[in-house]
Amino acid sequence: MDRIELLGLRGRGRHGVFPRERAEGQTFIVDAALGVDVRAAAVSDDLAATADYGAIAEKIVALVEGEPVNLIETLAERIAAACLADPAVREVQITVHKPDAPISVPFDDVTVTVRRRTEARQEAR
Repeated sequence: MDRIELLGLRGRGRHGVFPRERAEGQTFIVDAALGVDVRAAAVSDDLAATADYGAIAEKIVALVEGEPVNLIETLAERIAAACLADPAVREVQITVHKPDAPISVPFDDVTVTVRRRTEARQEAR
């Protein structure tokens, strides 16, 4: 499976369980690895034959900046589902970073990573 990677997508969201997170918001960073067969696109040199990563990036950031959820696990699932809605995307790995998480000890980052593929596409393989 070929991969298209979108690394370091940033958006300001209000996700979290604490009132301060909802009121003030914080930056979330998303890395998305899209499993795509790029052979047809490479031969045809046609965007319609592959995943439009610009459009997918916009959808990801819209989810980050959209409706708040309590957990970044939920956000990661929603992003994965949005990526898999593109017919060219067969599988996806999403990592959501929450570098400003409310943790009382020094840390570099908090991440949640999910790997998903659609059932129909999984059975077809």
